[in-house]
Amino acid sequence: QVQLVESGGGLVQAGGSLRLSCAASGRTGSTYARGWFRQAPGKEREFVAAIGWISGVTSYADSVKGRFTISRDNARNTVYLQMHSLKPEDTAVYYCNVGNSVPDIVTHPRASWGQGTQVTVSS
Repeated sequence: QVQLVESGGGLVQAGGSLRLSCAASGRTGSTYARGWFRQAPGKEREFVAAIGWISGVTSYADSVKGRFTISRDNARNTVYLQMHSLKPEDTAVYYCNVGNSVPDIVTHPRASWGQGTQVTVSS
């Protein structure tokens, strides 16, 4: 099993920045991608960004391209999401997950969801 712990959320004004972290533990050896997802109140969880754990290839949802950057620290088994130019519509609980590949993680995240971290952007 894989355990995921997200952190770094908070309250920020529109235009501000936040950096989220996700530490993974457990049986992560057979996973080759990490991803960030978010769920806003009353909406379904949606894909935000993903990164190949070995390749470093990245993928982003159109809504965050140019504003968010996903990165990884393989030694720490941690993935980050740097968020700039935040908008009120970015308000959501942010989750991370693991997957077989960058294309696959978008629709087939493999691990049980963690607690997530709340991001609130005020206008």
